[in-house]
Amino acid sequence: MTNAKCIYVVDDDDEIRTLLKTYLEKHQFTVLTADSGEAFLANFRADQEVDLVILDIMLPGQDGFAVCRSLRTQSQVPVIMLTANSDEMDRIIGLEIGADDYLAKPFNPRELLARMKAILRRMEHTEIAEIAPPVANRFYRFAQFTLDTLSRELHFKDEKESLSGADYNLLMLFLTHPGAVLTRELIAENTRGRDSAPLDRFIDVHVSRLRQRLREDARQPQLIKTIRGQGYILTATVEAISDAH
Repeated sequence: MTNAKCIYVVDDDDEIRTLLKTYLEKHQFTVLTADSGEAFLANFRADQEVDLVILDIMLPGQDGFAVCRSLRTQSQVPVIMLTANSDEMDRIIGLEIGADDYLAKPFNPRELLARMKAILRRMEHTEIAEIAPPVANRFYRFAQFTLDTLSRELHFKDEKESLSGADYNLLMLFLTHPGAVLTRELIAENTRGRDSAPLDRFIDVHVSRLRQRLREDARQPQLIKTIRGQGYILTATVEAISDAH
């Protein structure tokens, strides 16, 4: 990364804010901080050059979940959520409302840095794709759906909805590998930005949520099928096009 990236740290713990600010600045990041969700939302602007938000879940007032929901109404800036709760549901809820990754406290700053860099690399690749020449594929059609990769909107008949970073990344993984069996390890690496073994329940719930967005019957899914002992496969034919018309 040649240009200094701006990181916004939102945590009510003074020690953690100071630690992260000092550590990240040593690694050539610009760091902004806030001690509450309200302070962060009051100062954050969609046109502000913030590249990633580190957001604690256990905040006074509005918790991290509420803050992330509010943030997603105005920005798709990547979010890494920090949780002191080892409950898997915190992680699942975080992804569901639009977070890109999570990290349990206490954490090693080096691991946080590695996850940040992985997300920022993915974002840089997305930005390159979005400013590519007109011949680049912007739309993906499959079944009765069309995904607009520029707006990250999923269109179904006369309906459309914006996808969170996690859901968008997972759907794109399937759309760019139609007919291929995707293992849980591959899904974890490409959607969570880490090389460690995935939590099976975590991946299964993530896929289940994407199936819901695709109007799948939970008992008999047809678009994304489970291959027992291997992973998941997108069965639909995918058409990649540069223009929706």
